[in-house]
Amino acid sequence: MRSSAGLAFVLMGISSFLGCGALGSSGGSGGRGTAGVSGASGGTAGGTGGTTSQGGGGGGGGAGARPGTGGQETGGSGMAGAGTGTGGAQSGGIAGTAGTAGTAGTAGTAGTAGSAGNTGGSAGSGTVAPPGLGSCTLPGGANFADAQAAYARFKTDLLTTVGAGGFLRVRRPNSGTPLDTTNSEGISYGMTIAVYMNDQATFDQLWKYEQLHLNARGLMDWEINPEGTAPTPLGKGAATDGDEDMAFALLMADKKWGGSGSLANTYLNFARRQIDLIWQFEVDHTRGDILSPGDQFGGAAVINISYFAPAYYRAFGRATGQIANWNRVVESSYAVIARTLNAANGNVTNGLVPAWSTPAGVPQVPPNTAHPIHHQLDSCRTPFRLAQDYCWNNEPLALAYLQKINAFHASVGARNIVEGYNLNGTVFPGANLNLAAFVGPAGVGAMATPAHGTLRAQAYSALVTPPGLLGGSLYYNHSWNVLSLIMMTGRFVDLTK
Repeated sequence: MRSSAGLAFVLMGISSFLGCGALGSSGGSGGRGTAGVSGASGGTAGGTGGTTSQGGGGGGGGAGARPGTGGQETGGSGMAGAGTGTGGAQSGGIAGTAGTAGTAGTAGTAGTAGSAGNTGGSAGSGTVAPPGLGSCTLPGGANFADAQAAYARFKTDLLTTVGAGGFLRVRRPNSGTPLDTTNSEGISYGMTIAVYMNDQATFDQLWKYEQLHLNARGLMDWEINPEGTAPTPLGKGAATDGDEDMAFALLMADKKWGGSGSLANTYLNFARRQIDLIWQFEVDHTRGDILSPGDQFGGAAVINISYFAPAYYRAFGRATGQIANWNRVVESSYAVIARTLNAANGNVTNGLVPAWSTPAGVPQVPPNTAHPIHHQLDSCRTPFRLAQDYCWNNEPLALAYLQKINAFHASVGARNIVEGYNLNGTVFPGANLNLAAFVGPAGVGAMATPAHGTLRAQAYSALVTPPGLLGGSLYYNHSWNVLSLIMMTGRFVDLTK
């Protein structure tokens, strides 16, 4: 939840077992194969490639050449070697060229393979995403050190032990009523960031705070007062976006660290319990398994599309053995999005989803609230969540949506995106701030479409240039600044796959 009037709607590559060293320069050429005696076959495979441990050499030669009549042909390139990485291994220098095939001869065996390439050279840069991000593309010059620096600022500005019951909480210093409250969404962001930053101590302390503030159904009340003694007057009830993000973070903690850390139970058991509670109380089974905005808000009569996280639901199904159930939530999420992009809303081609709407796609304010229905600081998360499903799972429906919203963002330019739009693409009255919560997800969405390299580069540059895009809610934009940089540097991947 992001306001005292109602729900806060917010969220979230490769985990730290991968290093952050950049690509090395080319390895040396492999040796030439010795002459063969048979025209029937060429040289065998090249030498072995470099290892993927800390700073190995360049790769060896690739597959041997095809046979020729008395001629020679160069073998394929070897696999990449390693470059020294901070915290683990990373792809290094390009492999040396394979040895050439043996010269054709008479009735003999093939020529000997070329030798391995030389040690990889100095660090370079690249744009192709690492394993785990499918065909998505990183911005040129993406560097995990940028995400680490943003996380250091996040911790300094937002993490506190005051009012945290002996643990840690993410505070909202300049937003919410009263100021300095903590919401479930903020805890979920902190946990997600901590697990990808390999910060187990912070992760555990945030989850322990969450466990102090459970409602009768076992889910965290969405907003807690600054003293940590009770929910705020309007903060009772759970918010699904925070709950699902916490569940996913717990699954990642299980894959990252295993066991229980300093918790009373294992990360996996906590994750499974959280997922079961979401399924029981925050999925509307009477409306086709559509995600509800919370556990006490009338089901899915009015929904928030930015809560839809289909990539997470696939992981939830695998973790609990309920794949068919969670696949229905994936399907209902995409069906609602498709219905919401319609001629009446004026958003068929631009991807600008409303903050709140009916499952039929009609923008609608939730009962007893004054929530907005234009494309705003909740809605802007949708490109991030669907980019996860495309990058991790190659979901074509995600790509179809991202092609629309990316074209809109590219037409505006990352530095000109503001914090509110009417669904037809005109600027919402009074919107004039260029914020990380909009620009970060726009840049992440652009990872899915190679043609939008300029949008990726502009967004990344804006996110890493202090003071960055931290106007408005410091807590909210800090969170999306770090989450987006983790994704755009290739560390935010689904470790359950």
